[in-house]
Amino acid sequence: MILTLDIFTTAAVLFIVTAGLMVIFGVMKIVNFAHGALLTIGAYASFVVTQLNLNPWFSVPLAIVVGTVVGMLVEQVIVKPLYKRPLDAILATWGLGIVIGQIITMAFGREVQFVQTSVKGAVSIAGTEYSAYRLLLVPIALGLCAAMTLLLSGTRFGVKTRAVIMNEDLARGLGIHSGRIRFITFSLGAALGSLAGTLITPLSSVDPDMGVAWIISAFMLVMVSGYSMVSLLLTCVVFGACQVLVSTFVSPVLGGLTIAVLAALTLRIRPEGFARG
Repeated sequence: MILTLDIFTTAAVLFIVTAGLMVIFGVMKIVNFAHGALLTIGAYASFVVTQLNLNPWFSVPLAIVVGTVVGMLVEQVIVKPLYKRPLDAILATWGLGIVIGQIITMAFGREVQFVQTSVKGAVSIAGTEYSAYRLLLVPIALGLCAAMTLLLSGTRFGVKTRAVIMNEDLARGLGIHSGRIRFITFSLGAALGSLAGTLITPLSSVDPDMGVAWIISAFMLVMVSGYSMVSLLLTCVVFGACQVLVSTFVSPVLGGLTIAVLAALTLRIRPEGFARG
């Protein structure tokens, strides 16, 4: 039972961490390597709430607001001039991540910090005690997947977004403001990244480099799953299950490499990934 719960909660964590990166990549075709820094910003939002002795749930709106503002600034100042130069955009966001990490270090120091969890204790399932907070992340991931799928598939914004994805020049000819779509999308992706940081923080410590460890796995999951949120969720379940099984029965060190290895093999066999278009 614990193994099954580990698989589903690990998949939930992977999806929450990767969703913001997927939103930006799906529309803008840019891999935002500042995503790890956005996770860290969300984590420190939780830390600030803990230091102020506020209800831990206040970290959620705080992380969303801070992530959105940072996303707006980054899109306008750094990413917007580089739409036609995706490689330069990747390098720019990577450098931005380093800069954000240094700013956080100057503001909070390099010490490892811890935050309060919004849900404490364990839940008994079939006689097995399991972390209540980890279980809470499963419905959060499912709700996030449903909300983002509805936004991108069932709204006017979603229709305009798909038009920009398929043919930006034609979309412009139809009167769609592609620049505005990109601005909203990047800001939304940044907000999701910061939100992910505050949601995963109760499961680990907080430090200026905590987001770096997630970049490769998130990048690999996005490349394999394509542009679909549902496909991303299923990919997280499959790859997360493999990671848990390898970590449990072989080695935790090899388990940490599982996603990268599986993604490389998948892309070697199927370069387009599981879902494109």
